[in-house]
Amino acid sequence: MAPGTNDKQPAETKDDGRDEQRVTALRRFAAAGRNWRRAQLAGSALLMAIALTGGAIAFGSDPDGGTAPVATSSAVDPAMLASGDLDTTIASLQAHLRTQPKDSDSWATLGLAYVEQARTKGDPSRYPQAQKALKRALQITPGNDQALAAEAALAAARHEFAPALTYADQALKQNPYNANALSSRIDALVELGRYDEASKAADLADQRKPGVPVFTRYAYVRELRGDVKGAQRVLEQALSTATSKGDISYVAAQLGLLAWNQGDYKSALNYYARSLTADENYLPALEGRARAQAATGDRADAIKGMELVVSRYPLPQPLVELGELYENRGAKGDKEKAEDQYALVEAWIALARANGVNADLDTALAAADHGNKAEALKAARTEWARRHTVHTADALAWALHVNGKDKEALPYARQSVATGYRNASFTYHLGMIELANGEKAAGRAALTKALKLNPGFSPLGARAARKALEASK
Repeated sequence: MAPGTNDKQPAETKDDGRDEQRVTALRRFAAAGRNWRRAQLAGSALLMAIALTGGAIAFGSDPDGGTAPVATSSAVDPAMLASGDLDTTIASLQAHLRTQPKDSDSWATLGLAYVEQARTKGDPSRYPQAQKALKRALQITPGNDQALAAEAALAAARHEFAPALTYADQALKQNPYNANALSSRIDALVELGRYDEASKAADLADQRKPGVPVFTRYAYVRELRGDVKGAQRVLEQALSTATSKGDISYVAAQLGLLAWNQGDYKSALNYYARSLTADENYLPALEGRARAQAATGDRADAIKGMELVVSRYPLPQPLVELGELYENRGAKGDKEKAEDQYALVEAWIALARANGVNADLDTALAAADHGNKAEALKAARTEWARRHTVHTADALAWALHVNGKDKEALPYARQSVATGYRNASFTYHLGMIELANGEKAAGRAALTKALKLNPGFSPLGARAARKALEASK
């Protein structure tokens, strides 16, 4: 709608149990799908996704309202998104836009808030709401750098990283100091596998807008290059400067993940405890704590913790992790419980795709071990065609391996570790693929390295690695 026409105003977003209803819907459709073929499950999940999407759009729909002059200031600064209750922030923005519907900055901030809400709640049905808000902002003020930066964040959240980079560059052309655009530019370059450029982008962002968002991205670029100590140093600096609860919980959880990746479970648990002290409901910290508990042998608490995570936000990674915890425990009924989780992954992927999210990497990672192997390979090839990163190289290598294409898999497996990134799962995949290619010494060395780096990297993967080492003696 062009400026000057009769704008509509946003309805308030109230969850009113919506998260619980969404999780229940996912579980019902996934449960039904267990009695059908997987193709039928995907179809039923898609119908569920469309239904949820429609509900989400209605939730954020815009009843008719009046016109108002174009406003130039935002009611809620984007920085506030990380410092308080997101639902309250969104409600405040919506209330403001009822009286100032031409405030393009507030529309931009609302769009960014929906993106963040989708990420933190694991609910991709928020993305159409974000798209509508950002479209409104750019209709009112073409070239609005906040809206363009939020478009970059939305594209990245949907795993469309080339458009994310374009939007970030457009925003920075308007405002070279836009913090969100600087951060999204780093994210896009990392996810496109352009690590040298990402490092330079991080340096530039640090010069222009130093702070927690830049520090954490700078640390990740270093970790991808194998500089774990440098990454930890940067994250510790970020944690020391963090003041908001959101920043503290986020950075502490990042430190927890970094420690877990190196097999330092004690430090990981300490960092996750600090994160949860700041925000007891912070999903990555709850998930990370459960993962670390499993690695230390505290299986009961690990399962309990991961059950809590997926009961709130059934995302692919924790769903797979919970399924593998059940499989590893092997108690009566655990096989069926594990299958429940893997079916939910398919339901989530259908929901994501219905809301414009590119879920090929999620599909490849989950389906390779717990689903349709041919579909895993198709998804991995598609994702590799879009971007060449260590993660897509690993996913394609493993998908090729489980489909019996080990000779083709080997170069990709080696590429996944070529930057020096210390990831036990990647190294495990490399070792298994090397063994499958008859490279016994190299395979054993890689499996030994994976278990030394992070012996609890996966309850099933670690067990398979030890079994393979024993069999290859």
